[in-house]
Amino acid sequence: MSFRGKLSILMVSAAIAMYAVVGGMLSPWTRAQQPINDAGAQIRIFESVLQHIENDYVDAPNLEKVRFGALRGLVGGLDPYSSYLTAQQVADFNASKNTKKVGIGAEFSQVQLYLYVVSVIKDSDAEKAGLKAGDVIEYIENKATRDISLYDARQMILGDSGTVVNLRVLRAGAKPRTLKVTRGAYKVPAPESRIEANKTGVIKVFTLESGEAAQIKTQVQNLAKQGVQKIVLDLRGVATGGIDEAVTVANLFINDGELAKIVGRDNKVVKTFAADPSKAIFDGKVAVLIDLGSAGAAEVVASAFLDRKRGEVVGERSFGSGTEQQLFTLRGGDGLLLTTAKWASPSGVPFLGDDRATMGVKPSVEVKRPDTPEPIEVEDLIDQQEEQNQNPQPSASPAPVKPEEPKRLIEDLQLKKAIEVLQDKSQAAKAAGGE
Repeated sequence: MSFRGKLSILMVSAAIAMYAVVGGMLSPWTRAQQPINDAGAQIRIFESVLQHIENDYVDAPNLEKVRFGALRGLVGGLDPYSSYLTAQQVADFNASKNTKKVGIGAEFSQVQLYLYVVSVIKDSDAEKAGLKAGDVIEYIENKATRDISLYDARQMILGDSGTVVNLRVLRAGAKPRTLKVTRGAYKVPAPESRIEANKTGVIKVFTLESGEAAQIKTQVQNLAKQGVQKIVLDLRGVATGGIDEAVTVANLFINDGELAKIVGRDNKVVKTFAADPSKAIFDGKVAVLIDLGSAGAAEVVASAFLDRKRGEVVGERSFGSGTEQQLFTLRGGDGLLLTTAKWASPSGVPFLGDDRATMGVKPSVEVKRPDTPEPIEVEDLIDQQEEQNQNPQPSASPAPVKPEEPKRLIEDLQLKKAIEVLQDKSQAAKAAGGE
């Protein structure tokens, strides 16, 4: 059965649990379609389903398992970052600040039920093991990621330093493989800078965690001392960091106006971040580089440049994230980790959208790399793998081994375009490139 078929069965099976939120015409005992957002109507449907399970199911149901499955389904239908937690998970969550468990150096999200690698930290254990941005994690050990929440998947990847986690990886154009990744502490590289042609500075950023803004500021000042008047701020692959740090970085280049917002229910503005003119240190031309691995804090910086018309944003549409969760403890000790706010551009557009067309930040100058995998293609990737498993190709005689050719350096078209934009060499090409 194809992935689409399995997904259809899964969605139908989960519909009973999710119906208390999403509603619809599911069962014969529902006489008419109920208003989707009428909570009372949905609760009555849920109660009716529960009554049938209790009275008509072939075996005596374990109602605790039914409750847990139902509530997981309800929350799972909201966004990847909300989750229903057991009492033990709530205790672990509250103790997480004191835990000694470590990760592998990758940032994850969930796409079409599967664990998806948004970015991989340079020189981390994940990178050394061969994990790449755009990879789909089908299994963590022997647990299918489509059967668990993003929160559960992240917790499974964490562990004691020095231990190994097995990840079955699906990648476009390659056979499935299992990577053995050693858990361990890693250090994110500090921002790097160099000078390209015509005194154009390039600052490569790897994260926007606390303290990075000060290091980026130092790089900008060093470039300015060397006579640099144009800067490319490379935020490709940056998927970690906080909104405060991102705003501080944007403020280095933007001296007035709003830089970002946090929005809550009904897009109501919870907090607005404005530029402090005294903190702006560079007034030369700037271009920002983003790609599919840019998320959250990187999107804050990129959207500030676009909304304030401070400079061009070059590359690919970013991933689309940036949320804030609150833990609500329920009776019995279980918990609800619920998204209560989203990060947004100065104009109030959240980065986390409903589909690929509304996710992330769209660059003003689009330059797509041919090797960039799109999250929307995850379903096709799963189908391809299943078709290969069902129809294996007959083994052919081994081809004669050819001498390995030296690897060719691949030109960085996105960086090249950003430099051209700063040098005013390609306005016509910019328009043709996806503006």
